[in-house]
Amino acid sequence: MSAPGEAVAPLVLVVEDEPQVLRFLRASLGAHGYRLVEATCGEEALREAATRAPDVVLLDLGLPDLDGVEVARRLREWSAVPIVVLSARGQERDKIEALDAGADDYLTKPFGVGELLARLRVALRHAARGTAGDEPCVEVGELRIDLAARRVFVGGEEARLTRTEYNLLALLARHVGKVLTHRQLLKEVWGPGAVAQSHYLRVYMGQLRHKLERDPARPRYLLTETGVGYRLADA
Repeated sequence: MSAPGEAVAPLVLVVEDEPQVLRFLRASLGAHGYRLVEATCGEEALREAATRAPDVVLLDLGLPDLDGVEVARRLREWSAVPIVVLSARGQERDKIEALDAGADDYLTKPFGVGELLARLRVALRHAARGTAGDEPCVEVGELRIDLAARRVFVGGEEARLTRTEYNLLALLARHVGKVLTHRQLLKEVWGPGAVAQSHYLRVYMGQLRHKLERDPARPRYLLTETGVGYRLADA
């Protein structure tokens, strides 16, 4: 039992049917202070998510009953819990399908403990931050995005953005740390009829980087997830 005032360690629902991977995750996460609840199939994962209210879900896609994408989709029908996918499926289409289904992040097996822990921290920070209405200013390094006033500052100086540039940046800011797919970004910023116009994103992301990044060729804030989409760095 936690002492009065002591922070409770985050509870991670690990959905994984490979015993070796499960043992690795159990040891690695336990050693870094996380509490775990485990599920080895999709239906069990959905039950555990409903009864245990985890802080974050680590979800394998290759489950014996339900596909992990379907688990993510069903979780998203009633829960906003962060979902980090762990999968041996490394194809871009698999990542896009999982993210479009509601996953927040995606790690391809094999992965390192350091990267896994970093992704977990980002997911937990994103969940703790809540919606933009609760916290209208998003700050990452020298970049400050005031969503209430629709103003953007870099190093204290205001950046002059076009309406479309701002709308694209604001969408990323509302989901800071989370990968948004090309389709999600195009649909939200340009409308459903533009989901095939990926060149829009390349042009406008290039413009944003030239206005916001010290070195547009090596961006710190506006990061590319190759073949999948973009995300605004969390820290």
